[in-house]
Parts: sequence; structure tokens; C-alpha cells
Amino acid sequence: MASTPQGPRRIGQYLYLKPSCIDAYKKCHAAVWPEVLEQIKDSNIKDYSIYLSLTPRPMLFASFKYVGNAWDEDMKRMAANPKVQQWWEMTDGMQESPVEGAVGSKSGPGWWGQTEEVFYLE
Repeated sequence: MASTPQGPRRIGQYLYLKPSCIDAYKKCHAAVWPEVLEQIKDSNIKDYSIYLSLTPRPMLFASFKYVGNAWDEDMKRMAANPKVQQWWEMTDGMQESPVEGAVGSKSGPGWWGQTEEVFYLE
């Protein structure tokens, strides 16, 4: 795996959503726990969106800006938050990772599939 750049950048990720969990996933994301939202912000993540595509199979695409300078440390701090761990335990059960060997958000390798940005217009 390539080393993770540490400075500000835009990130896109994807994973699959179990068809039986679409409604539950939408419902929990309509009311994200305040502690989780605070930790995301505290981890230098801005402009975070998750999109759902239903075809050819339910898939989620996440897009966000990382505005910090210490990605690994910020992600470790997020992973150590007990409320975030509870959130991941709930949402991981609704998802299927495209990453071979992934077993959950809190353990490696990464749970979300990573993308390469090939075009951007501000």
C-alpha cells in the first residue's frame, strides 16, 4: 500500500450496502449522533457527503475534504473514540467492504475502497 499523504486533500471512497439495510442506513444518517459529528470535525474533515446508488447493486460513495496536516494521527484519534466505535459497529453490519481482507471500520486494511481523483474543477 502506498504511503498516505499527510496534508490537505480531497478524498473519495466507496463500499457496498446490503439491500436489506437501505432504509435503516438512511434513517441512521438522517440523525447522526452528535459525538460522531464532533469527532469528524475534530479530525479535520470538512464537506463530507455520502451518496447512494441502487444500480447495479446498492453502493455508497463518500466525498470529503481533509484539511489537516496529520492524517494518520487524526484517523487514529477518530478510531479511539468510543462513540465512533459504536457507530461503526452499527453501520458496518449494514455494509459490505470491497477491500479484500477487511473486517470492519476499526481494523485494517481499510473498510472503504479508495478512489483516485482524475478530474476536479473549482
